[in-house]
Amino acid sequence: MKNLMKLSVLGLLVVFLFTSCAKQPTQQIDEAKAAIDAVVKAGGDIYAKEELKKLNDDLNAALDEVNAQSKKLFKKYGKAKEMLAKVKADAEAVQALIPARKEEAKKNAINAQNEAKAAFDEAKALLDKAPKGKGTKADIEAMKADLAGLEAQLAEVQAAIDKEDYFGAKDKAVSIKEKANAISEQVKAAIEKVKGKK
Repeated sequence: MKNLMKLSVLGLLVVFLFTSCAKQPTQQIDEAKAAIDAVVKAGGDIYAKEELKKLNDDLNAALDEVNAQSKKLFKKYGKAKEMLAKVKADAEAVQALIPARKEEAKKNAINAQNEAKAAFDEAKALLDKAPKGKGTKADIEAMKADLAGLEAQLAEVQAAIDKEDYFGAKDKAVSIKEKANAISEQVKAAIEKVKGKK
């Protein structure tokens, strides 16, 4: 009876040691989350959307593994620790990519802004040469109003660049360029029409 009692106490002690040795990897969880937060702060939600989604998915898979192990009698967090270490390393790699992507987006926005400004200037110069006559006065006034609107939008492009909204700035600049080119085409058509009459 005494031996049985000793064995059961020893058995409980062994079980306790096994379960207490395998602690949840809270430090690794915190480090992985902090690495993902650093990606978001660096602009990952704008410049690395796909990678950020994958990082969050991988983190959730690692947390699921931690939860699955925590429900077992003999907990083994080795796989979860590996998954968390990979999430942290991947997040650091993604964070390193962001500055170059941000710089490229800025360059693209500035190029688009310059193209929009050139198209605007061309449309404005052409409009000054537009044939003025009885039938064209209303059209010219409408195009001047359109150009005034585009000029205001050019200022918005610069404001977007200043706020580091490079994708928004580029989209707006491309739209301005298209509208300015359309005005230029209308003026050129009017000039050709007048030349044809002469």
